[in-house]
Amino acid sequence: MTVDTHHHLWDLDVRDQPWMTGPEMDPLRRDFRPSDLQAAIRGTSVDATVLVQTVADPDETPEMLVLAETVDRVAAVIGWVDLTARDTREQIGRLHTHPSGGWLRGIRHQVEDEPDPDWLIRPEVLAGLGAVEDAGLLYELLIRPHQLPAAIKAAGQYPQLTFVLDHCAKPPVASGELEPWASRIRALAAHPNVVCKLSGLVTQDEWAAQPDPSRLRACVDVVLDAFGPSRVMFGSDWPVCLLAATYSEVLGLTKELTSGLSDSERTAVFDTTAREIYTL
Repeated sequence: MTVDTHHHLWDLDVRDQPWMTGPEMDPLRRDFRPSDLQAAIRGTSVDATVLVQTVADPDETPEMLVLAETVDRVAAVIGWVDLTARDTREQIGRLHTHPSGGWLRGIRHQVEDEPDPDWLIRPEVLAGLGAVEDAGLLYELLIRPHQLPAAIKAAGQYPQLTFVLDHCAKPPVASGELEPWASRIRALAAHPNVVCKLSGLVTQDEWAAQPDPSRLRACVDVVLDAFGPSRVMFGSDWPVCLLAATYSEVLGLTKELTSGLSDSERTAVFDTTAREIYTL
């Protein structure tokens, strides 16, 4: 059995995806609905998935909660609230009391788009993270390498809050120049309340070519060494991954890159750690 800890769904008739900029994003400028997800995972070992927010829109999360209620294999939702608002606790409370609120497991914000590298440790954001912790939710970190220092401080500030690092903080796969990303990953992993997704790496490589396992392996090895297999989880990042690889190719590549692990370690990466973190 396999848990995919990271995928998206969207309907462009309902909501624009403003992060899709430039002609290179053209393959994603269409609807990706539950039926497309079912087609993508058909024939794979994936039996549970985590649906993740894509925009800073309070209306998106309730819609995703309804999808989790009705779509086979979607087993958890990572939503969005405004962490900088005075009523963050009330926003989370409304999601919890939603008829499908039981599917909510965590909160995420597109921190990668924030111009302030210290956005995560602004006083109002730290207060928002406190509200996430008090609600019994986890927080997903969507950041880039230059924002890792702030993430390290936030993880230390809230040692009881589980942080999930998305896409390994988007390492420089294509260039292969892993520092200072690698050192910062090790510093973040030193906090036991942080886990990491092996996701989004194929789109950090050259999109026009097949993903290069040798370049990807260097990043994966850093993550596995820093966090240990028991704190690493598989994520497809579908449909964004389609810019570089199909769903089955991403799953197969991740299995190849973790082939040196023991059977129990691979089970942790692809299954048991995700079930524990997301209480599936």
